Amino acid sequence: MNISGTTEVFGCIAHPTDHVRAPQLFNQAFQEQGLDKIMVPVDIPPEGLDAAINGLRNLPNFKGAAVTIPHKLELAKLCDELGEGAQIAGAVNAISFTSERRLIGDNFDGKGFVQGLIGENPLGLSSPQDAIKEKKIIIVGAGGAARAIALSLSHAQPGALDVTNRTAQRADEVVSLLKHISPDAPASVCILNEVRWHEYDMVINATSLGLHAHDPLPIPVKDLNADCLVCDIIMKPQETQLLQQAAQAGLRTHYGRHMLDYQMNLIARFIGAY
Repeated sequence: MNISGTTEVFGCIAHPTDHVRAPQLFNQAFQEQGLDKIMVPVDIPPEGLDAAINGLRNLPNFKGAAVTIPHKLELAKLCDELGEGAQIAGAVNAISFTSERRLIGDNFDGKGFVQGLIGENPLGLSSPQDAIKEKKIIIVGAGGAARAIALSLSHAQPGALDVTNRTAQRADEVVSLLKHISPDAPASVCILNEVRWHEYDMVINATSLGLHAHDPLPIPVKDLNADCLVCDIIMKPQETQLLQQAAQAGLRTHYGRHMLDYQMNLIARFIGAY
């Protein structure tokens, strides 16, 4: 890849950045298309987010960025304008600077997750949408990605959509948001230590547990039923401890990387990369 004085710079904002995949995917696409652009990891500790974004605002050749853990919620508050997805989720996973250096944010996690689930079809269904339709699903986590995924899943006609979180109040917020947008959404809050794991057709880890080797499992694999689909949104490592143990138990799994793979074009168009 040739870097010149005219190269447009994009970022992937996170802390830490060792788990991010977006730079690899985007730079490969830039190279294949012969574009004078590059994406770099941008490691911003939470306490420095405001100052860092103000600094990026003053770099004319910095065009936009993908955004991931732990900045999706706080960065939404720094935007001058939010797209519909970000307004609904209360979080961003992409930001773009206008020519006037106004900061626009949006969120594509939900669409990426659902499109990835349908596109990859881990259950091998003749109608991949049936992996969601009328199924009982639980999301573990209540951050920006969990909100976006819950909203997109709610539009795909699940039979039940439960949300659980270590802090029950945050799970309440997710369900309240869903009910505000779609009063008929079959969404409920489950207290974490009261979840009946064996009842679910699909379980989704939307927490950061699994980024590190010694993290506890966010979902007790031993308590799941044999037909349950186990999903993770963590992209690196690709096979988290949760997915490894699920596979060893004979359960079908769905990788976190698909959520990004299937929203990459959406993010790319939004930040002006393609």
